[in-house]
Amino acid sequence: MPKSKRDRPVTLSKTRKKGRGHKEAIVNAIRDAAETYSWAYVFSFENMRNLKFKEFRERLKSSSRFFLGSNKVMQVALGRSAADEIRPNIYKVSKLLHGNTGLCFTNMPKEDVERLFNEYEEYDFARTGSTATEKVELKEGPLEQFTHEMEPFLRKQGMPVRLNKGVVELLSDFVRLLGTQMATFRLHLICRWSPEEFELYIERPEDSDVESA
Repeated sequence: MPKSKRDRPVTLSKTRKKGRGHKEAIVNAIRDAAETYSWAYVFSFENMRNLKFKEFRERLKSSSRFFLGSNKVMQVALGRSAADEIRPNIYKVSKLLHGNTGLCFTNMPKEDVERLFNEYEEYDFARTGSTATEKVELKEGPLEQFTHEMEPFLRKQGMPVRLNKGVVELLSDFVRLLGTQMATFRLHLICRWSPEEFELYIERPEDSDVESA
């Protein structure tokens, strides 16, 4: 009886950060998922927020499993070509793992997966260095959204403030990017795979020969 491709030994370079044992555990987990679940999806993300993503993943844990991390390790797990792929045509998935991408293995119907990913949006404050998308003008008067302990910090930011009976008070109008949600965490589907079917959700990348089948 031929030996399953997923049982082949994996050679991964050692790294000081997490080590070969950690990488091999991830490879084995991905290969188990490829055997266990009906579908595999590659998705991309923008403005990743770890806590928000953890909540999303928890919602689907009864029917799905997610992998994020080293694209190279995920590619090794799936196989990088038709010659070393672990399931039929899954090397196409491997070729699309680059940049900010992850894997989702699931038993959910296609329509449910597409709806969940397409509708998913979570807003958060932009990180330091992000380009502003709108300005907020603070009007003269009490700033009840701030505690009195923040008054020294606000002064250091150039805001004309003082404490008035324990309440932070703005002495004149001030324009600033402050208290505004500036970043949107989104997930985008790239492709869908099963042993019998492969579908691209994006245009074929110029440097790839991967096509829907």
